[in-house]
Amino acid sequence: MTATPLLSLRGIGKSYGPVVAVREVDLDIFAGEVVAICGDNGAGKSSLIKVISGAEEATSGTLQMRGKTVVFASPHDALSHGVATIYQDLALAPRLSIAQNVFMGSELTRPLLLPFLRVLDKKRMAQEARGFLKQLSVTVEDMDRPVERLSGGQRQAVAISRALRWKAEIIIMDEPTAALGVKETALVLDLIRKLKADGRTVLLISHNMRDVVALADRVVIMGAGRKYVDQPLGDLSADDLSRMIMAGNARAA
Repeated sequence: MTATPLLSLRGIGKSYGPVVAVREVDLDIFAGEVVAICGDNGAGKSSLIKVISGAEEATSGTLQMRGKTVVFASPHDALSHGVATIYQDLALAPRLSIAQNVFMGSELTRPLLLPFLRVLDKKRMAQEARGFLKQLSVTVEDMDRPVERLSGGQRQAVAISRALRWKAEIIIMDEPTAALGVKETALVLDLIRKLKADGRTVLLISHNMRDVVALADRVVIMGAGRKYVDQPLGDLSADDLSRMIMAGNARAA
C-alpha cells in the first residue's frame, strides 16, 4: 500500500430527515487492497456506500481522492473519478449481448460513408470485451451471447469488465456471491483476487464472513451508523468476525 490513501473519508454523516444512517465515519482506502465492510442490516453500510458511489450526497463530512477534495454528484461523476459500483442485481441488460453490456453508456462507433454519420462498431466492441474478460481469466467465445444465457459467475465477470472499461481504480461490490452456488461463488472469489493482483482496490460489502476471510486484507465493522472496527484481517476467523459484529451491535444498543 502507498503512504497516501487512494480515497479518504472524514467525518462522513448521512441523514434522511430525522433518521441518522451514518455517523461521523473516518475511513482511509489504499490502492490494491480488499476492504470488507460488514455489519448487520441497518448498520449503515448501504448508506455509506451510496455516498462513496455518488448515488447520494453526504449530509456532512468530506471525501478526498489522492488528497484532493471531491464531491460525487452522481454515480457517473464517481465513475469519472475511478469509482465503480457493482450492485447485487449487477444492473445488466439481460437481453443484450455481452459486448453491449460491457460498453453500455460508452459505445464505440465508426463512420459510415460520411464523417458525421456513425454506426456502432460491434466488431471492435466484441474484441475489447473479450480482452476485458481475458484479464479476468474468463473465456466466452461468443460476445453476441445474451447475458441472460450466462451463469451467475459469468454475469459478475461482465459487470466487472464494464468497470474495467471505465478504468475504475476502486470497485465496490455489494454482496457479490449472494444466491450463488459453490462453484459460482468460487469463480467470483477468483475474480476479486484477480482484481487485487491487477492493483485494483475492492470494497466488499458482504454478510458472508467466509468470503470476507477468504478475500479481505482489512475489515471494517459498522453498527447503528458508526464505525466500530477498522483493522487488518490477520488471523481472524469467520466466527471471530461474527462475534465482533454482535459486540458492535451491543455497543450501538
